[in-house]
Amino acid sequence: MIVAMQERATEEQIDAVIDAMVESGVNVHRTTGASQTILAGVGPTTGLDLRKFELLSGVLYVHRITAPYKLAGRAFRPEGTVVEFPNGARIGGEQVAIIAGPCAIENRDQIFTIAACVKAAGGGFLRGGAYKPRSSPYAFQGLGIPGLELMHEAAEANGLLTVSEVMEIAQIEPMLPYVDCFQVGARNMQNFNLLRELGLVRKPVLLKRGMSANIEELLLSSEYILAGGNYDVILCERGIRTYETSTRNTMDIAAIPVVHKLSHLPMVADPSHGTGRRDMVPPMAKAAVAAGADAIMVEIHPNADKAASDAAQTLYLDQFEKLVGELRVIATAVGRTL
Repeated sequence: MIVAMQERATEEQIDAVIDAMVESGVNVHRTTGASQTILAGVGPTTGLDLRKFELLSGVLYVHRITAPYKLAGRAFRPEGTVVEFPNGARIGGEQVAIIAGPCAIENRDQIFTIAACVKAAGGGFLRGGAYKPRSSPYAFQGLGIPGLELMHEAAEANGLLTVSEVMEIAQIEPMLPYVDCFQVGARNMQNFNLLRELGLVRKPVLLKRGMSANIEELLLSSEYILAGGNYDVILCERGIRTYETSTRNTMDIAAIPVVHKLSHLPMVADPSHGTGRRDMVPPMAKAAVAAGADAIMVEIHPNADKAASDAAQTLYLDQFEKLVGELRVIATAVGRTL
């Protein structure tokens, strides 16, 4: 259930409502927006008389949540979530963020060259894979912690934040010093044990949509992280698997406005994985910004055709710089900044 407090409700009134909700057997999650406090009660609310909460001092309204996801729904944060990072960078809100980097961190020269390019183009986030979930066991699997150390050093030298994929629970703690945002890949979207553990971490989590997942399943997966108390969750549309074979995946641009209607969580678009084709990345990135994406994540490399991973979908650095300039024009046209 959702309990919306009046705009001028006091802390004493809010605490009294929280106590009443806890006594009724629900777990309470609190969020404070620009004008009011919202209390979400998660648990066995069937048969619970909501009218007794409406009568409590300071309560504006109470309603039952009918969607299976309770904390990811827009009712929990009607104004939308803006994920804020220690250096002031944001994902969500008016500005469109740029997340770019190689599919896999390969060596020092590569990641430092890319970091300088991302910074010069106006990007704020350096992404790079250190642990690579590959379809073939014989493909390059990433450098692990040494790769993260290189990326962290390159990001710090250029004033960037780092994003990298975590594949299992045991990797979370070793990655903490090097990663500003954990990425959960499409293959792990329904790794619920991993999601529960990330709910206990106080760092943002970028959750990618599974290859065959519908939007409700994506939101329910995010619920595992939110239920642990980590409200800094960012969703990502990265293409889904359909019968179409012209592209690696089918980029579901429509998912962006749908998620924004259903959820308060910011939405990222990844046209690199969404298409698997270098020539398709720029048009899909531009379409995603026009559709309301809060960030664009693309793979870039100084020598894209020789990239150790996903070369076919990776942009050259000059292509990336050109794309950011075009995205800036589109963001302005839809009333946003980049």
